[in-house]
Amino acid sequence: MPCGSMVRQWEIRPTVVLRGIKRTRVLMWQWIQGLTRACRQSVGYQVNYNDPDQAEQEMVFLEPMGSERMEMRKRQMSVQQELAAGGTAPTQQDQPSQANPRGSNACCFCWCCCCSCSWNEDRDERNRKASYDVKEGTSDCEDCPKPTLEEVRTWGQSFDKLMCCPAGRNSFRQFLRTEFSEENMLFWLACEEFSKETNKSVIEEKARLIYEDYISILSPKEVSLDSRVREVINRNMPEPTLHTFDDAQLQIYTLMQRDSYPRYLNTPAYKNLLNTLSEQSPES
Repeated sequence: MPCGSMVRQWEIRPTVVLRGIKRTRVLMWQWIQGLTRACRQSVGYQVNYNDPDQAEQEMVFLEPMGSERMEMRKRQMSVQQELAAGGTAPTQQDQPSQANPRGSNACCFCWCCCCSCSWNEDRDERNRKASYDVKEGTSDCEDCPKPTLEEVRTWGQSFDKLMCCPAGRNSFRQFLRTEFSEENMLFWLACEEFSKETNKSVIEEKARLIYEDYISILSPKEVSLDSRVREVINRNMPEPTLHTFDDAQLQIYTLMQRDSYPRYLNTPAYKNLLNTLSEQSPES
């Protein structure tokens, strides 16, 4: 039986793998954002191609590609940097030998954020319109009163009762954040708000935002969906309706119920909340 024990030791758990993928995706997105800032501000960006703990790093200088609009933005940023440094800071425009070798008019892939295509130019505007996406780091996601002892007890009875309570969703979302899976709750909340819209133009706009934030493989908040559901969404996106994300929302809801909810009930946060409210209850 030693072979069987060795197989169990090397067994790969899907949940652990998904967490590792999500953490890697977040780190890659931060690296891309750093390159974007370096490109827009014409400053050097340190890149380490080996172990992050090693001291060997290479300073890469990026030059924005694209139209005159990007060049104007580049000059404005250089002027602002010189003013902030008292007019003594050198600019990186005098280093053409280290510029991006792809050429000034070549368009790169949109996700690298350094070309002048319309997808990147409108990106900040789209992010501002995503009103349902709550900022990271906020503890209270929804306005709700303090939960009662009876409500907290019902959270442990079924996942449906937990999700029906705003305070329960807030507490569960804080737990998901610790597991790097907060995007599941964000996507579910976005779909709930999306299903209440009646204006056709607003439906199309919000459908596009939800797709870019949670369905697209280029998003750092991409949720885990199977190929069948993705195919249905991609087929319906040209003319989205209120039911475009129904299958995806149900799949993410089931994932949270089966995977994250049992672990949440065993967390110290939930148990401490239950004990605190029990001590404060007049019945005790």
